[in-house]
Amino acid sequence: MTQNERVYFLLDYLIKESAGYSDINIPFETKQQKQLLRSLMNIREPKPVTEKFLRIQNEYLKEETQNKGITDVNNLIPVRDRLCIWQGDITTLKCGAIVNAANSAMLGCFVPCHGCIDNAIHTYAGVQLRAECNRIMKEQGYEEPTGQAKITGAYNLPCDYIIHTVGPVICGRLTEKDCALLKSCYIECLKAAEEHNIKSIAFCCISTGEFHFPNETAAEIAVDTVTKYLKNSDIERVIFNVFKDRDKEIYTKLLV
Repeated sequence: MTQNERVYFLLDYLIKESAGYSDINIPFETKQQKQLLRSLMNIREPKPVTEKFLRIQNEYLKEETQNKGITDVNNLIPVRDRLCIWQGDITTLKCGAIVNAANSAMLGCFVPCHGCIDNAIHTYAGVQLRAECNRIMKEQGYEEPTGQAKITGAYNLPCDYIIHTVGPVICGRLTEKDCALLKSCYIECLKAAEEHNIKSIAFCCISTGEFHFPNETAAEIAVDTVTKYLKNSDIERVIFNVFKDRDKEIYTKLLV
């Protein structure tokens, strides 16, 4: 099956799965087909799918990630003892775990093709990730508190695990409590990594962007917290994953 055939199959399945999609026509252009597929996967509620759907979805997502290019963190050169800075798409990192900046529902971003990391991770991991998160949250029985962490499988991503954490949302003046909660995010993610014998972990810029935590202060907390934690940890490599040039400049100034 070619990628184009896989996309068409997946779109046909998802459209027929919901009576409300009966008026959706599959676009002719491949780019538009892929955009529609991501949109439908983003808004899909966690529910069972057939084994055939999973097999074809998995083949499609793995080839898409391969085409983007996979980066092995073992090939990254630390800028400081066990600490690396890497700019790029976190869904293409081959490492022990990547960190997802989740929301309190912990089910991923439901906004079609949204630019947040939560959306990207759930898109390229596949529908299994939302299903696992849904099981975890149903068992928990309440929304995920800020500053905690949950670990799941990575499914179609090249990493082994995903560690999900909910950072503080800044609506006004930054407070000491906000800073303490962000620090807790990093500590709890590192603890989860150690509990699962994970030797490399890639952090996104938690709480910046959509959650409006000031980038410079967030980076300072991240570097200080991780550096202190590693003094008594067997974790071999921590990657500060940045996407924007601004964040790369901030982390470079702090670490180089």
